[in-house]
Amino acid sequence: MKSKRFEVLGNRPVNKDGYVKEWPEVGLIAMNSPLDPKPSIVIENGKVVELDGKKRENFDLLDYFIADYGIVLKNAEKVMAMDSLVIAKKLVDINVTRDEILEITLSLTPAKMAEVIGKLSVLEMMMAVNKMRARKTPSNQCHVTNLRDLPVQIAADAAEAALRGFAEQETTVAVARYAPFNAISLLIGAQAGRPGILTQCAVEEATELLLGMRGLTAYAETVSVYGTEPVFIDGDDTPWSKTFLASAYASRGLKMRYTSGSGSEVLMGYAEGCSMLYLECRCLFMTKGAGVQGIQNGSVSCIGVPGAVPGGIREVIGENLVAMLLDLECASSNDQTFTHSDLRRVARSLMQMIPGTDFICSGYSSTPNYDNMFAGSNWDAEDYDDWNIIQRDLKIDAGLKPVREEEVIKVRNKAARAIQAVFDALGFPEITDEEVEAATYAHGSKDIPERDMVADMKAASEMMERGITGIDIVKALKSKGFDDLADSLLKLMKLRVSGDHLHTSAILDKDFNVISAVNDRNDYTGPGTGYQISAERWAELSNIENAVDASKIK
Repeated sequence: MKSKRFEVLGNRPVNKDGYVKEWPEVGLIAMNSPLDPKPSIVIENGKVVELDGKKRENFDLLDYFIADYGIVLKNAEKVMAMDSLVIAKKLVDINVTRDEILEITLSLTPAKMAEVIGKLSVLEMMMAVNKMRARKTPSNQCHVTNLRDLPVQIAADAAEAALRGFAEQETTVAVARYAPFNAISLLIGAQAGRPGILTQCAVEEATELLLGMRGLTAYAETVSVYGTEPVFIDGDDTPWSKTFLASAYASRGLKMRYTSGSGSEVLMGYAEGCSMLYLECRCLFMTKGAGVQGIQNGSVSCIGVPGAVPGGIREVIGENLVAMLLDLECASSNDQTFTHSDLRRVARSLMQMIPGTDFICSGYSSTPNYDNMFAGSNWDAEDYDDWNIIQRDLKIDAGLKPVREEEVIKVRNKAARAIQAVFDALGFPEITDEEVEAATYAHGSKDIPERDMVADMKAASEMMERGITGIDIVKALKSKGFDDLADSLLKLMKLRVSGDHLHTSAILDKDFNVISAVNDRNDYTGPGTGYQISAERWAELSNIENAVDASKIK
């Protein structure tokens, strides 16, 4: 006889997920691997000659870079001698300020940092995140993509996402040659929803840099770093070449961050017997050493790997926290699907939602799942109401807000008409009135008429050959009567010239004021300090459409 109860449980969504037992030798262990190096540092004549048990003559590329650029040496020997548990207790002590913590953590080694994090429970990590987040005000980021790279839908979805509260938006492509059209559609559409949105197009690095230099994007994110040498050099990369690339972006006023995340080294087969957290610490120390202002991390697209091992989701918030302990902007993932279970995907996100991170998602899908070209997302367009109600239930600010249907229709239509006008002004293939109408009311690409994809790809290539820049987009919008959108794009480009959104963790408000770790520093030191939801923001968060006004019931 079989238990009926176990039969029912066996068919639950959570039991469709994959799970593995720990196997430290191949890196299938989240934290505190017995094979992780023991923390150490030896400094002679201002140079690190031993790092985490390895002599300088035995350093690999990552060791050299971290030793020479990633550690503040002034206090290193002193703080490395501190008991890891003592440091861990300081992280959760409201009487110890963020600045005091950074005096310690910026001088740790990767192995010591991993050891400190290993002393914390999930709750304690959340308490530390609340204090260590760079920018006081939390925010959110979304993905805007579709199965067919439809420019009119990209624009409309971007406008809706901006209206709903996303401060950053990212697109990619199903077909590589579409990248320029997706970039300009996102750029225009986002400003139609709310002025001041930062946008990027995640594609091959040379193309992404070119789009940025031409003023068609405002930030970059998909510059990946890895925690072991064989994985790092697989794409002909070194820490120095990645740093050069980051400098190229910064030189043109593009805000940028690196991308890393636990599990990639396991997937590539080069974990070198180390824990996922230790290897991610190496990535984060390289990011700091490169001078990059921020990081997208939290396993990201490799989430299935830590998600399969014991304590793996704990490790994810641990690596988010490490980014903050290095004074980096943290876009904390929550973007990639990893489970069949609705309960589990919410549990994975609450650790970032509740304390708040700089960007709680580094890609909430603003589209239905089938349109997400970054692969399936942990959150998508069908989840907006759930997200908003969780915010309302817990009185937390997770970056979004409820919106009214008529508002959404209005901005989607404006964005669709704007991209139609720009295509016409620049001589691109026609976007028809039928497409504009469909995009205004569409759920996804299945609701949009077919386009001639070959003609679009040819025109996108010609666009790059013609040397079209952001200024040409401004002129096109102006010529077609979209003065407000032209003005928004021009203001965005002016900020790039001044570098004002290169500050750590910067976002822009609707008036193009920079809100960053410079002028919006996280000053949490216990109850009543740090970020507090204003009365105005709370009214916005709590005012959901389907809430009954009991005072009006007769």
